[in-house]
Amino acid sequence: MQDLSLREVNDWVTQAGLNGTSEPELLAGFCQRLGAAGVPVARANVAMETLHPVHEGRLFFWDPEAPAGGEVIEVSHVEDRGALHGQWLRSPFHHLHVSGERMLRRRLSPAGPEDFDVLADLRGEGYTDYLVQLQRFAPAGAIGEMDCVNASWATRSPTGFSDRDIEALTALFPGFALALKSVSLQRIAATLLETYLGRDAGRRVLQGRIERGETEHVRAVIWFSDLRSFTRLTDTAPPDHIIPFLNGYAEAVISSIHEAGGDVLKLIGDGTLAIFDARDEAAACRRALDAVSRARRRVAELNRTRRSDGLFATEAYVGLHLGEVFYGNIGSTDRLDFTVIGPAVNMASRISAMCRSAERDVLISADFVRHLADLPPEVVSVGRYALRGFDRPQELFTIVPEEPIESNSSLPSALPA
Repeated sequence: MQDLSLREVNDWVTQAGLNGTSEPELLAGFCQRLGAAGVPVARANVAMETLHPVHEGRLFFWDPEAPAGGEVIEVSHVEDRGALHGQWLRSPFHHLHVSGERMLRRRLSPAGPEDFDVLADLRGEGYTDYLVQLQRFAPAGAIGEMDCVNASWATRSPTGFSDRDIEALTALFPGFALALKSVSLQRIAATLLETYLGRDAGRRVLQGRIERGETEHVRAVIWFSDLRSFTRLTDTAPPDHIIPFLNGYAEAVISSIHEAGGDVLKLIGDGTLAIFDARDEAAACRRALDAVSRARRRVAELNRTRRSDGLFATEAYVGLHLGEVFYGNIGSTDRLDFTVIGPAVNMASRISAMCRSAERDVLISADFVRHLADLPPEVVSVGRYALRGFDRPQELFTIVPEEPIESNSSLPSALPA
């Protein structure tokens, strides 16, 4: 890279933020251009909180000698917090947060200070100088716990950072932090929309599909599932057991749908509404059957685990149908829902509800079965049933597992008294 001026570095950072350059690429590009401008950064570490249902924060590391230039570590809310908390309390970042300072510098000479654990490690790796910076956001600019950017810079230059280097990093850091925040907010918006609306619906909303009444007429396999005896469970189980119980079964069902290529649109108490794009109808039906197989295995494993822990267990009822739906924005001017509606959705819901009477954990419609290229031997008819809201009885089918799955016939006695 040719020699650059500090202004050219700042211009690149601004454009990278506007272009949505990823955080690791932004950090690597910034460090490389600092070097081209004469600032001898040989290692960088950037940390910031995020807004994510699983991850509490993200750490970005840059080292020109590391594979791919560095790494990204995502810190979870629960699993990693305890392991990293002690390190955080002994870190220069924590010192800046507590002291209210914006910058901390430590020269890494053999007789240098040892007030932070990281200093001995850096000195042992041949670094000579270390600078830590904190760029705070005003309260109006914070998103959840994401209220600042933490960064550290180290050099192996024999004389450490010069005064000019410190001035350059001080001048350039706010612009870098702003670009990083811009990119992170874009990622956060996409994550939250996909998490709360569904993957496909979230992407469509982020692309600008937000006008009320803007819907699309599509063919889809509709999945509607809920849990056996959920009402009884909520009436009798200890309140603090209900949410973990729901989360366990939701994870089993939702992960199965996603892995099979479906999209979960809505969680309604213990119920799950999902769709599989049916532009290729036979392929959509195969994906839905794959999701059923995955969900059965996961629910059976979850039940074994819960029973071994002395907890109550249940099973999922699944109704599948293939038909035409309206897919898009429905609601009022100030409260919209991106979902599917239509008789096909009602049919899937009624089929799922019929699982109780038919004593089957899965029921699928004749319309679904007609679009299977070859009817698998495990898909068998269970007869015709009258469904509430529909004039004529419907022939329904079930899926007999190829391998026996642990029976849940003893569930009632496993429920809390």
